[in-house]
Amino acid sequence: MTLDAQGTDATDRAGLNGQAPRCDHIDQLPQVQYGPAECKECLTLDRPWTRLLVCLICGWVACSDDSQGGHARAHYEETDHPVVATLESRSTWRWCYVHRRTV
Repeated sequence: MTLDAQGTDATDRAGLNGQAPRCDHIDQLPQVQYGPAECKECLTLDRPWTRLLVCLICGWVACSDDSQGGHARAHYEETDHPVVATLESRSTWRWCYVHRRTV
């Protein structure tokens, strides 16, 4: 057993050899219904978006950082909801804003 600085078992949180530790935020994700496939803020401002992300805590859909608005990050900064996924079909990509990496 490997203990972390707090004396708890760190083995369960470890990734594969050479990978970053497991993100505990993905263990806390509820089942959510996604909002419409649009960025409401960009629609209001009449701006296009590059890619849409969905908040995996509440289902809010907003544009990604590579869009002009970056409204998904703004949602994280306002709510502290840490994990988003892309709305692209068949993608398993998820991003944790807290750890600043894919999970």
